[in-house]
Amino acid sequence: MAPLQQSDAGIDVARVQRRTLGVLSGGVALAGLGVTVGITAGGLLARDVAGTDSASGLGQTAGVLGAAALAVPLARISATVGRRTGLAVGYAISVVGAVLTVLAAAASSLPLLLGGLFLFGAATACGLQSRYAAADLAAPERRARALSLVVWATTIGSVIGPNLARPGARLGEALGLPALGGVFALSAVVFAVVAVGFLVLLRPDPLLLARRLGGGGAGAPPRRATGAALRAVWATPAGRLGLTSVVVAHSVMVGVMVMTPVHMGHAGGTEDAVLRLVGLVISVHVAGMYLFSPLVGVLADKAGAPAVVALGSGLLLAAAAVAGTAAPADSVQLGVGLVLLGLGWSCGLIAGSALVTTSVGAELRPTAQGGTDLLMGLGAALAGVVGGPLLAWGGFGLVSAVSAALVLPLAWVWATSRVSARGSS
Repeated sequence: MAPLQQSDAGIDVARVQRRTLGVLSGGVALAGLGVTVGITAGGLLARDVAGTDSASGLGQTAGVLGAAALAVPLARISATVGRRTGLAVGYAISVVGAVLTVLAAAASSLPLLLGGLFLFGAATACGLQSRYAAADLAAPERRARALSLVVWATTIGSVIGPNLARPGARLGEALGLPALGGVFALSAVVFAVVAVGFLVLLRPDPLLLARRLGGGGAGAPPRRATGAALRAVWATPAGRLGLTSVVVAHSVMVGVMVMTPVHMGHAGGTEDAVLRLVGLVISVHVAGMYLFSPLVGVLADKAGAPAVVALGSGLLLAAAAVAGTAAPADSVQLGVGLVLLGLGWSCGLIAGSALVTTSVGAELRPTAQGGTDLLMGLGAALAGVVGGPLLAWGGFGLVSAVSAALVLPLAWVWATSRVSARGSS
C-alpha cells in the first residue's frame, strides 16, 4: 500500500471528491463534442471513401475497436501513475487519431482512415474510464451516483456535438478538405484542450490519493493481471451480472446506433439535409444515454443495481422494436427508438459498472475496470462490424433484431445471479 504522506493528514476527502467530480465532468462534457461529432460522421466518411454501405460499419467499428484495445493499456497507466496521466495520454492519442482521419479524408485512403479512427477511439475509452475515476474516492453507498454524475456530464457536449457536423463540414470545405474531414479537425482541437486540462486540474489524483488513504494497492499491475482480475469479477454473482450487463448494453447500443445514419441516408436528399436529420436523431439518442443518468445512479443505489439492469434490458428490447420498424425518412420514430436505446444503455452501464467495482477489492479495481471496458468494446466492435453486411443483406430491421437477441444471455445471467443471491441469504 502506498505510504500516507504528511500533506494528506487532515485532508477533506469530501471536498477533494467534489473537485474531482467537477474536473472530470467538465472534461468529459467538452470531450463529448468531439466524440459524438465523430460518431455522426465516421460511418458516412468511411462509406464515401470506400464507395459502399458495407464499409460504413468498418469505420465505426474501427473507433469502437480502438476504444476496446486501448482500454487496458490506459487502465494500466492509470494503475501505475494515476488517473490524471492515464486520461491525458488517452486524449493525446485521440488527437493523433483525429489528425490522421483528416489526412485520410484528403487522400481518400481507407486504411489510413481506419487507423485514424482506431486511435480516435481513445477518447471514448477515456470518457468511459472517467466514470471509474469518479468512484475512486466515493463512499460505497454512493458509488453508482458518482459514476452517474460523470456519465451525465457527457450530455452537454454529446447532445451539441452531432449538430456541429454541418459547421465542421463547411470548415473542411473552407480548408480545401473533403467536407467530412473538417469534422475531425474540430475534434482534434477539443481533445487537445481536454488533455491539457486534466494534466493541470486533476490534482490531487483521485486514485493515488485513495491508495494513500488506504483505498487500494499501489504499483504497476503484473502483465497478465487483466485476466486474473476478470476471473475475480466473474467468480461472484454480482460481478458476473455487472460484467455481462456492461458488455451487452454497450453492444446492443452500438449495433443499432452506428447503422442508424446509414439507414437514414437511404431516404435520399442532399448530404446537408441528411446530416441535419442524422444530427437531430443522434442528439436525442445521446440525451437518452446521458441526461437521466443521475436518476439511474440514485435508483441503482436505492433499489439495487440488479433491478436497474433488468429495467435496462427491457428498454433495449423496446428500442430495437421501435427503431427496427422505422422507415429511413421517419426521423420521429427513429428518434423515439434511439431515446429508448440510450436509456437502456444508461441503466445497463451505470448499474453494471457499480456491480463490477464492488465485486473485487480495491487493489484489483483499475485492472478489472480496464478489462471490463476491453470486453465491452470488443462486443461493440463485433456488433458494429457485422452491422454493415446485415444492413446490406436484410435492412435495418435485421440489424435491430440481431442486436436485440444479445439481451438473451444477459437475462440468463440475471436469473442465475438472483437464484445465487437468494441461496446465499
